[in-house]
Amino acid sequence: MLLSRTVALCRTPLRRSAYVGFIVFLGLLLTSPPAWTAGFNIIRATTRLEQAVYVLDADIAYDLSPAVADALNNSVPLTIQLDMQVQRNRPMLWDETVAELQQRFRITYHALAQQYVVANLNSDQQYSFPTRAAAFEFVGRIRDFPLLDRSLLQPGQRYIVSLRAELDIEALPAPLRPQAYLSTAWRLTSDWYTWPL
Repeated sequence: MLLSRTVALCRTPLRRSAYVGFIVFLGLLLTSPPAWTAGFNIIRATTRLEQAVYVLDADIAYDLSPAVADALNNSVPLTIQLDMQVQRNRPMLWDETVAELQQRFRITYHALAQQYVVANLNSDQQYSFPTRAAAFEFVGRIRDFPLLDRSLLQPGQRYIVSLRAELDIEALPAPLRPQAYLSTAWRLTSDWYTWPL
């Protein structure tokens, strides 16, 4: 019945072209990506052995959503968490987790000083930057991070390293958390990036 009405409406050339235009518009609307996409992306990550310790180097790109960038510019502190895992690859069983580490950074904007302050929450060191881009470039450039002592590894075994970056919603101020949980604009995380140790 609906199909017969649609066919009847499309009999005149003007109505037919309007109908076709509407269908094309809907198709484009449903298939086109959003004008803005935010998220975290691990560009590269490697490990190397230095004096019996495996160290991590990584480059991470942080693209904030407008809501998150606006909150930061209004002095809401953001906590970026890096999750790292080292797993022993076992073909017949689940992989065994050998080590799990977290590196956390808190980024705060100080309006009076017009500075972005990055606090390394693992070492309590603080760094100041004149721009948000410079602050996130610093957080995204991980160098010589001590990951794992070689003595924890079994000879002849294969190990996989995984790295993920995410915005820690639990570290946001309490009044902002419900909105952050419900909005996709606040769910900023990278995919797991894996490579052999």
